[in-house]
Amino acid sequence: MALRDSDPPEVGGYRIEDRLGSGGMGVVYLARSASGRRLAVKVVHGQYADDDEFRIRFRREVASARQVSGAFTAPVVDADADAPRPWMATLYIPGEDLGTHVRRHGPLPPERLRALAGGLTEALRDIHRAGVVHRDLKPANVMLADDGPRVIDFGISRATESTAADALTQTGRVMGTPPFMSPEQFSSPHEVGSASDIFSLGAILVYAATGHGPFDSASPWETATKVVESEPELDGLPDDLLPFVSLCLEKHPKSRPTPDELLTLLREGRLPDPRPEPEEPDTEPVRPRARRRKLWLAATAGALVLAAAASATALRLTGGEHGPPGDLPKGWYAWQTQESDKATTAGGSFTSCAALDGGLVCAGDGLKAVRFSLATGKIAWSLPEADHPDPSTSGSGYPDSGVIGTHGHDVYTVADSKARSAQDSHYVFQALDARTGKVRWDKPLGQEKPTAVEGTVAVTDDGPIVTYGTDGRTYSLLDPAHGTPRWKRTMPANDTCGIRTAAGTGYLVCVDGNSAHTTIVRIDPAHGAARWTATVDGALTLAGRTGGRLVLVTSPDSPVGPQETTIPPYRRITLLDLADRSPHVVPLDWPVPWAATPTLVGGTLYFVQDSGAVRAVAPATGHTLWDTASSVERPGTPVVSDAYVLLASPGGRLAALDRSNGKEVHSVPGRGTGLEPFTGYAGAPPVVHGDAVYVPYGTRSVYSVNLRAL
Repeated sequence: MALRDSDPPEVGGYRIEDRLGSGGMGVVYLARSASGRRLAVKVVHGQYADDDEFRIRFRREVASARQVSGAFTAPVVDADADAPRPWMATLYIPGEDLGTHVRRHGPLPPERLRALAGGLTEALRDIHRAGVVHRDLKPANVMLADDGPRVIDFGISRATESTAADALTQTGRVMGTPPFMSPEQFSSPHEVGSASDIFSLGAILVYAATGHGPFDSASPWETATKVVESEPELDGLPDDLLPFVSLCLEKHPKSRPTPDELLTLLREGRLPDPRPEPEEPDTEPVRPRARRRKLWLAATAGALVLAAAASATALRLTGGEHGPPGDLPKGWYAWQTQESDKATTAGGSFTSCAALDGGLVCAGDGLKAVRFSLATGKIAWSLPEADHPDPSTSGSGYPDSGVIGTHGHDVYTVADSKARSAQDSHYVFQALDARTGKVRWDKPLGQEKPTAVEGTVAVTDDGPIVTYGTDGRTYSLLDPAHGTPRWKRTMPANDTCGIRTAAGTGYLVCVDGNSAHTTIVRIDPAHGAARWTATVDGALTLAGRTGGRLVLVTSPDSPVGPQETTIPPYRRITLLDLADRSPHVVPLDWPVPWAATPTLVGGTLYFVQDSGAVRAVAPATGHTLWDTASSVERPGTPVVSDAYVLLASPGGRLAALDRSNGKEVHSVPGRGTGLEPFTGYAGAPPVVHGDAVYVPYGTRSVYSVNLRAL
């Protein structure tokens, strides 16, 4: 590129020979030192030279950039942040930049693409170790040298952070280049860290493989929207790099791997052992396991999996949207309301509820969903389910619908689709807008049979995982935005498997055909593969997580031995250490009857029986903390507040047990069931929101009480 009359003959004592290019921040020249070394000298535009804040940032970034000396970067040779126009000189890398090369010659072949992935990952490792965040990693900043790629201009975009007014229209000048920027660069630019460069790496590899970015659009603003909200376009990417790129393009920064983890993935085809997971708060509810009943012994494995998941997900809902302690919704008063839908011929009960956006959304047998005001109980909207062709299926023990979890303004439900006959009924997993009741998207789960439902669902921090298909052995993570599968995986053959969550993380739990051992797989949300796998003895299921350990209890579908007439009691629990996946068997100091339902919440394992008996156990030791016979019959999943363990019956009786000793200190009488459910039916869990407690009961009814006024 020819020099212009306005270009300087030298910069910092380096003779200018040619103009290499220009961008939003400055002009880059080819220069030569006195010894003949060729350098790339970037001279900052004049408008930045008058900005004292910019000079301070520029000086700090130059100091950090000098520490970068990897084989895949262009090291800083000299710089002057105090010059009339600040400048920086780096070693000149001959060759085309990646953007120019792809435009002239087309996408890279697979072998060069893999080498590019490795080289750029090593470059980012060196840059991040030096405490530098590039923030403008793009094809134009990747030089294709003869001996491998080089990253240039690292750390410079950070120096311009506070000076520009419009990051989107001043491409490359401030925060980056929209098609290659991370979501957090648009949503929270002052919190951008090294994970942002990992996202840009994934976008660059898509461009190098296909000739277009994963979020290309007609304008920078549309591109920015797609980066934040849409899934990347990965068609044309080689299969062996798909997991690598998918991990890089995770929306949440914490979900993206480090450069070292990515290098292990390239080298070994798997991620390394996971970093220690942070401990969850002791007050975080962890989903329980479903109650074991003799009925299940006659059911198929598919029914067992869904029944367990349907009950297990209920506890996750009790948190929903938490109000601050010691408060009630504005205008709140104690209320009692029943949803009545004339189109529904068979009475049903709520399976579960969740509080969010100022409302309580409930769903259950014969009703898709309904929203009550948290303050007054007024119904804002109600979505009736299709008429049951066979009234005997109502209350059959496999809920026609239920609130499974929440995400943003959405509630997830499992609902029975319209059907011509009970044998032709299908379940769908759907996202409803909690404010309006509008179905934003849905996903068919499978076909209902008289005694079994094939498929189950579980909600993770990355989105819902669903199993579906005629055999119920395919599972996918659905994108919360539009419900499309991010990936599809098949469960192992000859094992009874289910999807579980603990502290927002998804796991595949499989019991082998002989019930001799259980395999726990930590599901990688990026592509569904195993992030790690562990095997423990016996037929177990996941109750949840406390601290750095998973808590495993005897599976509800454990076989009855030839000399046994009933399922044996709980005698032990197994703790699986997340750091090294080593199992620790913890004996219970007293056996617990098999019919009890174990629920892990707030760091305590509660065993609840239909009679109302509750035993609290410390998972780390197996010691009984307390054992109480509550006044609630057929209680549902226990819920904890700061002071109480709360239990509710199908008829609406509420009991508050002291968390420290199990004593029943308060109770609220039932409201009359209005429904006579089959033997073994349990009440829906109450919902705690600040000081308000909401109790589902009877036929699609709810009442509220002030926790402090019990």
